[in-house]
Amino acid sequence: MIVREAAGGGVSGMFCVTVEFTIDPGRRDAFLARMKRQADASLSLEPGCRVFEVWVEDARPDEVRLHEVYDDAAAFEAHLASVHFNSFAADIGPMVRERRLLTWSRRL
Repeated sequence: MIVREAAGGGVSGMFCVTVEFTIDPGRRDAFLARMKRQADASLSLEPGCRVFEVWVEDARPDEVRLHEVYDDAAAFEAHLASVHFNSFAADIGPMVRERRLLTWSRRL
């Protein structure tokens, strides 16, 4: 798990993203290695990225789930526009069979 806590610990205005990937069989190790680099880059280069978790389940080796938290929707848009994200998206494109992205704008 890769996490950087928000300054002050508050959640007001936070923006959550979940992404579910189905990856090609036999590409898991390459995908996860590239995903780890992306998570590290997002946390170190983006001040608005607070949480970037990568979840796997050995019983479903072709599935990977991300849990990301940003300061706000604008920080997520900045993430999508970043050089490191666009490089990542190009690198994993051939490995991904399916991707489902959901956003969450309010935490109870």
